Amino acid sequence: MLAIIAPDRDDVRQLIAASDCYLASLYPAENNHLTDIATLASPDVTFLGALCAGEAVGCGALVRSRPGECELKRMFVAAAHRGRGLGRRILRALEAIAGEEKRVVRLETGVKQKEAIALYRSAGFVAIAPFGNYAPDPLSVFMEKRSWV
Repeated sequence: MLAIIAPDRDDVRQLIAASDCYLASLYPAENNHLTDIATLASPDVTFLGALCAGEAVGCGALVRSRPGECELKRMFVAAAHRGRGLGRRILRALEAIAGEEKRVVRLETGVKQKEAIALYRSAGFVAIAPFGNYAPDPLSVFMEKRSWV
């Protein structure tokens, strides 16, 4: 089940910690653009959880930082729950919200995250130049999609 949930729940904190650990295993700290729990709890963020028996096993967020835009952040599914299409379901649900708001969805992911890149491409995201506060980074891939088109 997918639901909008509070990002400061204990199960979500564990999920975010697992995500941080995974990303730290792939990239140096300066190349990890992580969003903290306090930011995820702000009113300009929609935080979505994939729940299994009431426990968050996957998540994703839309961060609204500029008019007409939002950034996809904190997409992650716990290892034990991968391969079930949860990431795709979270992505579709967040895209639907962005589409209702007529917002472009942008994201930054890492070059070593081949599965994530494939998911985003298959959902219609296209490569773009760095956006917002991001600088060019050889370890980053920047993408966007106009979800209402």
